Amino acid sequence: MPAEPIHAESTRPGPDTAGRARPGLRERKKERTRSTIRREAFRLFHEQGYAATTVEQIADAAEISPSTFFRYFPSKEQVVLADDLDPIMIQRFRDQPVELSALEAFRRATLESFEALDPAEFAFERDRATFVATVPELRGVLAMEMDRNVDMIAELVAERSGRTPGDFEVRALAGALIGAAKAVLMDRDPFDPTAIARVIAFLESGMRL
Repeated sequence: MPAEPIHAESTRPGPDTAGRARPGLRERKKERTRSTIRREAFRLFHEQGYAATTVEQIADAAEISPSTFFRYFPSKEQVVLADDLDPIMIQRFRDQPVELSALEAFRRATLESFEALDPAEFAFERDRATFVATVPELRGVLAMEMDRNVDMIAELVAERSGRTPGDFEVRALAGALIGAAKAVLMDRDPFDPTAIARVIAFLESGMRL
């Protein structure tokens, strides 16, 4: 297939339909390459297993070199663990009205983040979350990822409340939210909005049985 002429699309960002700056051609090409790597990686993971899939196989399927793969992901594990929802979630959380509690702000931010995904993105993120929870080889890095999520939530709660990320109650809230979500959602549908809302409502109620 012949390549599209470079002059057909400007490399400078233009406004999108909402009036915001649109990524330039180079950024869009990089994002397409990144998406292709992840899509082909997960196809191979499902076809032949996570442990049996190599970086070289993923690179070959994505039609890139292994060195290009490593420019996008530092390891095979990070292809799975990279969470593209984090930036969306962080911004949605920061956009919530200040009068809301931290937990209610997280509930709304989570649901709004899901709604911001198109069907293909939603399906990919749901598959990724389920895959992480069921692959034994990822259990170790998953534990580290949970620690990272606690730190991220603590940072956001501290920012919202005027406390520090190391504050006792800030850390307790962050740990409770991540722990409850893992206990309830990892063995079910991790992208079930009703279950997520129920978890947060239960925490907000004081966890009365």
